Amino acid sequence: MRLDFFFVFLDNVWFSFTFNLDLFLLCCIISSLSLLYCISKAGDDYTVEINKKIAGKVISMIFAMFAFSLLCAKIIGELLKLNDDPKVSGVYLHLPPASLTSRVINTLYPEKDVDCITDMNMGRLVQGNLSRGFVPPLAGAVLSLLQKHDASLEGKTVLLVGEGPLKLALHCLIERNGMFVQSSHSNSNSLQSQVMHADALVLLGAESMEIPSTWVRPGAAIIRCESILKSVISGLGYLTAAYRAQNVVQSCSRWLQEQQYRPWHLHTLKLLPLNPVPSDIEISRAQTPKPIDQLAAEIGLLPEELEPYGRSKAKVRLSLLDRLHSQPDGKYILVAGITPTPLGEGKSTVTIGLVQAMSAHLKLNSFACLRQPSQGPTFGVKGGAAGGGYAQVIPMEEFNLHLTGDIHAITAANNLVAAAIDARMLHEATQSDKALFNRLVPSVNGVRKFSPIQISRLQGLGIHKTDPASLTPQEVSAFARLDLDPSKITWHRVVDTNDRFLRKITVGQASTEKGQTRETGFDIAVASEIMAILALSDNLGDMRGRLGRMVVGTSRSGKPVTAEDLGVSGAVAVLMKDAIKPTLMQTLEGTPVFVHAGPFANIAHGNSSVLADKLALKLVGQDGFVVTEAGFGADIGMEKFFNIKCRASGLKPNVVVLVATVRALKMHGGGPNVSAGAPLPREYIDENLSLVARGCRSNLRKQIQIAKLFGVPVVVALNAFRTDTPAEIDLVCQIAKECGASDAVSCQHWSQGGRGCLELALAVKEAARQPTNFQFLYNTEMPIVEKIRTIAQKVYGADDIEVSPEVQRKIDYYNHQGYGSLPICMAKTHLSLSHMPDKKGAPTGFVLPIRDIRASVGAGFIYPLVGTMSTMPGLPTRPCFYDIDIDPVTEDIIGLF
Repeated sequence: MRLDFFFVFLDNVWFSFTFNLDLFLLCCIISSLSLLYCISKAGDDYTVEINKKIAGKVISMIFAMFAFSLLCAKIIGELLKLNDDPKVSGVYLHLPPASLTSRVINTLYPEKDVDCITDMNMGRLVQGNLSRGFVPPLAGAVLSLLQKHDASLEGKTVLLVGEGPLKLALHCLIERNGMFVQSSHSNSNSLQSQVMHADALVLLGAESMEIPSTWVRPGAAIIRCESILKSVISGLGYLTAAYRAQNVVQSCSRWLQEQQYRPWHLHTLKLLPLNPVPSDIEISRAQTPKPIDQLAAEIGLLPEELEPYGRSKAKVRLSLLDRLHSQPDGKYILVAGITPTPLGEGKSTVTIGLVQAMSAHLKLNSFACLRQPSQGPTFGVKGGAAGGGYAQVIPMEEFNLHLTGDIHAITAANNLVAAAIDARMLHEATQSDKALFNRLVPSVNGVRKFSPIQISRLQGLGIHKTDPASLTPQEVSAFARLDLDPSKITWHRVVDTNDRFLRKITVGQASTEKGQTRETGFDIAVASEIMAILALSDNLGDMRGRLGRMVVGTSRSGKPVTAEDLGVSGAVAVLMKDAIKPTLMQTLEGTPVFVHAGPFANIAHGNSSVLADKLALKLVGQDGFVVTEAGFGADIGMEKFFNIKCRASGLKPNVVVLVATVRALKMHGGGPNVSAGAPLPREYIDENLSLVARGCRSNLRKQIQIAKLFGVPVVVALNAFRTDTPAEIDLVCQIAKECGASDAVSCQHWSQGGRGCLELALAVKEAARQPTNFQFLYNTEMPIVEKIRTIAQKVYGADDIEVSPEVQRKIDYYNHQGYGSLPICMAKTHLSLSHMPDKKGAPTGFVLPIRDIRASVGAGFIYPLVGTMSTMPGLPTRPCFYDIDIDPVTEDIIGLF
């Protein structure tokens, strides 16, 4: 499609201009184009009318009518909104000169500055860098007319008369197009001489200036950049509008290009490992992390997708999933482990070492996805979870402390629900139906109406009314009274500290609570159902729905009461709106890491978030790798990863990396007990091949078999310690392959970083090429008891399960409420495949007792309790906090690890 314009100038020379609209139409099909005019007042604005005529059929134009005296701050506020609006491709500021301050102009994003008035775009124009900037529409129109002159002006002289930003733009453009440029003022003594020698004359805003015809050379072009009205009459205004529209199209085209997947340009950080290996915090501080915006740009994130929290960490917006929805996923790798000792076997360090090896040494795109550590273990006995040695997430202090506040948000949200429960029970106990209803639905300015969440409750009760006055007394009572049974409240308060004295408490003892006392307790924050929901949510809407479905207790009539019934789930979602975004950090070698969520692995599913994995899988590209970690052994974290997390996400893993240590294998082979804080017995320091072999043929074999139940290849990663001998290492790798592992390799990442995990990286890369036959262990439509039995027999090695009459009554209740098709999340000790922590290796011949069973309906699973499980850890005699302090001068943290 072509659009032709014709213009008349003072010398009566006709110019024609042909403008191609094919690109306009193409972009209109791909994306909605918008040009927003910020104009000073309503009225007969010729500029607006011109642009309507030129581009009104192909560009959506929005008009913001600003008062003439609008404050600068208000204009800036509006511009900030437009900057973030993806539906606006260009902004034209048609404002009075007094309002076009430098602050206003430079608030506008350069990529939306289609008139090229910002300092950034003017600088690009001067430098000749128009790949990201724009040609000012009026300057483009003038240049086009010069180029369309009957006689070619190449090598000829163009005289610019006047002042202003347009003069600079024209000077640069005209020179770059092979013409010579001269400048003059309207009152210059040499003006006549310059005009007589010029091949073209451009008058810049000189409305009253008259150039005698005797001064002008025959055939010379004269272009007046005058007022809007005169430009319209002359035709220059139409051509300017066409170039402005073209800039909008160009802006949109660039935006569309930016939305495509971006190849990585990762600059890794060099490691210089020391021997002996320093402390974790010394290693962390010896490395300077890249600025987080630099890392984000290297892995293809757009600036608007990043929300920085300081210099070295940032939230990533979920809009990334929409932008890259058509991008194929990379390979999905799960790191699990054998049954650990109380000291832990290093799954986090293996995860980090593996991605460092892949990205920094094999030059493969790779991403680690880790859980956020709880403050409880950090100050308790375990320490942090940032990895260790030369396989860490940095800065490790930030990783192990507040990070971006997700756990604090969960704590606030969880305790808001708890407060709502107790307040509601107090008010119901002390008020009549009518008084309660009137306070729940108050009259505001003479109007009573239900809030949206109250209408949701009414619909749940089968009451399809929206006028509070229309409810019957029976409906008023049903709506106003949740009638919670105090003895069946399942919701606890939480705090992110190991505090055993909060395991059981009594609330309501103040006189103001009017005798509404009850026993309750605290859990550690990461045990909250909200944490499990955060990890399993697919988007903000999904999280909001799950939060509403959380069951907090049971009414006296036996009905479940949800957070939606309490009216608190919307507020909880608001508290969680930032926590749903994964946090971007980096490893010691500058490779990317997502840190998100941190649910308990023995009472919840123990995996980082679905969203972190999904974002990472898009970012690494089809040939990249995402390495995510499951808590504790394969019988707990990995089983839940497959049966719960993979069901929620729809993702299918390609490889399982099973982490083992010689230390843990010796324990499973019959070695003495290992205790945190106590010296290791000699059996774990001296070579003992018989203990290693027995441990391999019991626990390691069983854990490999568990992984292969799901149809996924297994690579065994032996996390080597300094006390391990070559013979012990070779024996583990040999037996692991005999037991069905695709490969088994020794890893030295703790002392060498990614280079010490190269063999593992190659083994994982090779295993990821193998076909998988991923399958769930059970169908969720199976009865609850049968699902539990399947896990007990096939995963744990039990002969059968034992279900008490009380547990069976609860199962019947869950079936009646429609929860029977939820997957199972077993709450079991992590120190044994069985329910008995002291039974090592691969126990058989036992019956698994189901002590209790509960439902996390919002998270979406049923969790049977096997044995005694604590949701609030306690502090040891000598916690880690004895060693932690701060230097008041440098603010450096001392003794964290």
